[in-house]
Amino acid sequence: MMNRLMRYSWLLLCLSVGLTACDDDRIDVLDIEIPEGYALSAGTSTIFMNSSKAYDSPADWVSGVYNSRFNDGDGLYDDVRTSSNGMGGGLGPVYAGYSCGSCHRNAGRTKPTLWSEGGSGSYGFSSMLVYISRKNGAFFQDYGRVLHDQAIYGVKPEGKLSVEYIYETFTFPDGEKYELCKPAYSISEWYADSIRPEDMFCTVRIPLRHVGMGQMMALDPTEIEALAAKSNYPEYGISGRCNYITERGVRSLGLSGNKAQHADLTVELGFSSDMGVTNSRYPEEICEGQAQVNQGSMMGLSYAQLDVSTEDMEDVDLYMQSLGVPARRNVNDPQVIKGEQNFYKAKCHLCHVTTLHTKPRGSVLLNGTRLPWLGSQTIHPYSDFLLHDMGSEIMGVGLNDNYVSGLARGNEWRTTPLWGIGLQEKVNGHTYFLHDGRARNLVEAIMWHGGEGEASKNLFKNMSKDDRDALIAFLNSL
Repeated sequence: MMNRLMRYSWLLLCLSVGLTACDDDRIDVLDIEIPEGYALSAGTSTIFMNSSKAYDSPADWVSGVYNSRFNDGDGLYDDVRTSSNGMGGGLGPVYAGYSCGSCHRNAGRTKPTLWSEGGSGSYGFSSMLVYISRKNGAFFQDYGRVLHDQAIYGVKPEGKLSVEYIYETFTFPDGEKYELCKPAYSISEWYADSIRPEDMFCTVRIPLRHVGMGQMMALDPTEIEALAAKSNYPEYGISGRCNYITERGVRSLGLSGNKAQHADLTVELGFSSDMGVTNSRYPEEICEGQAQVNQGSMMGLSYAQLDVSTEDMEDVDLYMQSLGVPARRNVNDPQVIKGEQNFYKAKCHLCHVTTLHTKPRGSVLLNGTRLPWLGSQTIHPYSDFLLHDMGSEIMGVGLNDNYVSGLARGNEWRTTPLWGIGLQEKVNGHTYFLHDGRARNLVEAIMWHGGEGEASKNLFKNMSKDDRDALIAFLNSL
C-alpha cells in the first residue's frame, strides 16, 4: 500500500509540473506494475530514478542532520585533492585517483583508461588499481600491494601500466559469433629497480559500482553463512564459501570488494592507498621509505599532518551507505519476463541469489554512527556475496588472476551484485564489466564464466538467440 501511494503521489507531482522533468529523470509510473515487490530492490532505500544520477541520489529516509552529513560526504567524495596542504590537500606523493569520484563517477564506474588510453591514464588519474605481488604472494619492498601510476609534480610515479588485448572469435551453436578479449599487461617506467614479468603476478581492478553499499553492510551475516553451508549444487559444480578477514584484531565476514576481502567499505584505505591521503587509521604515507618521500621533502612538502579527519571520513561512509538503489525497470515487458525465466533456467540464481535480508538494527558507520533505517529490509541484490571458483580454462587463464585476498584464491571471486547493472551505460557511458573491464558487454561477461559458472554459461550458450537476448534484456532491467 505504501509503495502504491508513493507511486501515485509521484504521478500527481509529475502532472502538476507538466511531466517534463519527470519524464527525463524518473521511470514512467504509468507503465509499471511492481510484481510482488521485486522491483523494490532495496526496500525503503529504493528510488525511482532512471537518469545519470541513478546511483548518486539519497534514499528517501535521508533527512535532517543526516541530509546535511550526506551532502558533506558527497562533497568530500567528489572533492578534487591537491598536493597542497589544507582544505582539499593531501594528494600523493603517489596515487591512482585524485578523488573518490574521479574513479567512481556518479558513484559508478568511470570509463576505464585501459580501453580509452591503453593503460595508465594521462590526465592525473587512472580509473583502475594495479596490484602486483611476487609469485609466492609476498609484496615487493619498494612497491607494496598497489602500483601507484600517478604522482604529484616533482615526484616520479611507481610505474606505468600498458595493456594489449588478444581477440578470439567464438560461435554459438546457432551460428551467431561473439568475441572475447584477453588482456596482456605490462609495466614500464619503474621508479626503482625494474621487476621482470616472470617474477611477478599483475592484476587490475576497475572501480565497482557503489550501489547498495549500505544494504551490503547491513546484511545478516548468519544468512550469508547459511547460504555457504547449503550452496552446494554438485549437479552444476557450484559450492560457494565465505571469505573471513581479520582487521584491527577482529575476525569478520568479508563482504566488500571483488573477492569479499574487506569487512567494511574501506573508506580509510581508499583515501590512503588510492589518493595518498593520510588519516587516523593510515597515518603514514603510502610510499613511506621510498624515494618519493625524500623528493617531496626536498620540494618543501610536509607530511606531518593528517590530511582527512575521522569525522569527515564517516560522512563519506554515510554518503555511500545512504545512497538510494534504483528500482527495476520494464518489469512488464514480455521480453524481460521471458528473460527472467531464462535467468532461472540457466541457474544463474544459484549464485546471483535474488533475495536477502538485513539485520534488525541496520549498519554501523566507521566512527560508530548507526543507520537503523537499513535494518529489517528485504532486498534483491542478485548476489550471495560468497566466493566461487570462476575457472582457469578460457583462452589459457580464464578469470584466475593468481592474487590471493584473505581466504580467496586467485581463481575465486565474490558473486557480483547485479542491482543497477542495467543503468551503468546511462550513468557512466560504457558497458565494460568484470573485475578488469575485459568484457565489453553483458554477453562477453557471461561467456567469461568458468569453473562454478561453467554450467550456467553453457546453458546460456545453448539457448536460441531470442532467449539469449531476452536474458540480457532482463539483466538490463535490474
